[in-house]
Amino acid sequence: MSFEDLSADTVGEIEVERKVLVIKRIKQIFHVKAEEEDRETIGRVLEVYADGCPVARSVKESIEISSELDLTYRSSA
Repeated sequence: MSFEDLSADTVGEIEVERKVLVIKRIKQIFHVKAEEEDRETIGRVLEVYADGCPVARSVKESIEISSELDLTYRSSA
């Protein structure tokens, strides 16, 4: 897999608290192109990546972070 096979869309949801904009939720959609046999491994990585991400660990108590996988299989032809 190369970097060309991986991209992400990230959207933050902002609310106003006491006249200040505050990020409340972050939704990430990871777009991955891979071989079908890699699906299980990719799923496991998605489940644990946030625990190793300094940013996610820094904000996890105040910002809800959700992730979704958009997996496209490479053609075997």
